[in-house]
Amino acid sequence: MRLLWCKNCLLPNTRPNLFIEKNGFCSACNNFLKKKNVNWKKRENEFNKIVKIIKRKKLRYDCVIPVSGGKDSTWQTIKCLEYGLNPLTVTWRSPQRTKIGQENLDNLISLGVDHIDWTVNPEIERKLTYESFKKFGAVAIPMHLAMFNIPILVASHFNIPYVIWGENSAVEYGKINSKYNQKNLDKNWYKNYGVTHNTTAEDWVSKTLPKNKMSSYFNYETYSKKNFKTESIFLGYFFKWDPLKTYKISKKNGFKAGKSARTGYYKFADIDDYFISIHHWLKWYKFGFTRLFDNLSLEIRNKRISRSHAIKLIKSDGLKPPLEDIRKFCKYCNISTNKFFHIAEKFRNKKIWKKNKNNKFFINNFIINNWNW
Repeated sequence: MRLLWCKNCLLPNTRPNLFIEKNGFCSACNNFLKKKNVNWKKRENEFNKIVKIIKRKKLRYDCVIPVSGGKDSTWQTIKCLEYGLNPLTVTWRSPQRTKIGQENLDNLISLGVDHIDWTVNPEIERKLTYESFKKFGAVAIPMHLAMFNIPILVASHFNIPYVIWGENSAVEYGKINSKYNQKNLDKNWYKNYGVTHNTTAEDWVSKTLPKNKMSSYFNYETYSKKNFKTESIFLGYFFKWDPLKTYKISKKNGFKAGKSARTGYYKFADIDDYFISIHHWLKWYKFGFTRLFDNLSLEIRNKRISRSHAIKLIKSDGLKPPLEDIRKFCKYCNISTNKFFHIAEKFRNKKIWKKNKNNKFFINNFIINNWNW
């Protein structure tokens, strides 16, 4: 496999659901260019019509907003409140929530919303996290199973017709299949872009992970015969999404950034959970890039940084593993750091990683020449 890099940003063709297209740009960059032709006023009016339909129902809650307390979910909440909606905010409670993550979640709630902080059975979550790491080299499958199912469970329980998400990650970071619209998060979207390695809760049931202990991970239809459907929509379809813009709006409303970036480039992103850095760092083994590449590519598209300067930032970063967070993960799963790296090594993508004459791994056709491997 030949590693190809976008001519505009820093993403390679190994990124899932991303393609280098005829103009040499990746599908994410081309998606961004297409936004110049979007009539955002028309889409805003479309959202306003949805709001009016919701308000006519005079429900206990108008919508469910899945939130972490991060800058995006803070922005989602602010936007819905601006339109007069009465949301019920719902959080999958991370087993490794950071101090600043809790502070930002508390701030979000203080904006004036009801909130459910949903804790999954800790022992089940720990076992599933370790099993998913061993099987797929992925530590965030339990997070994504919970994140995408719990809000629907809550919406169905309270008969809430809409779940309002943030940006459509399939559009912002890759290429969405043309048969899926960009507005809705439905079963097909979840299957293809839900970052669960195409698994459902049923696939993980075992003697140590019994079905009756994994209810948080199963979808609404598994246990309910009630004829109720909720529609999931992306707020980023109706309003142009930009991480810096959502941060600035959230900051004005009490959101706090970190003192430094926990992973990637932004000080204000991925700061609410200790394990998210590991999720992103494992991309290095699998795909030959890290979260830093994702973040800098967004900055390049928004013309806040040049590609050449972004490459210099990668050089200065060194792409070192998040050892402190890895140690926390090992303690959580009751394994040694040697065991962690032994498992991670199994998922090194040998199609792009080769060994040099000194028996060290390197990536052929890496974006930076003379990288210190």
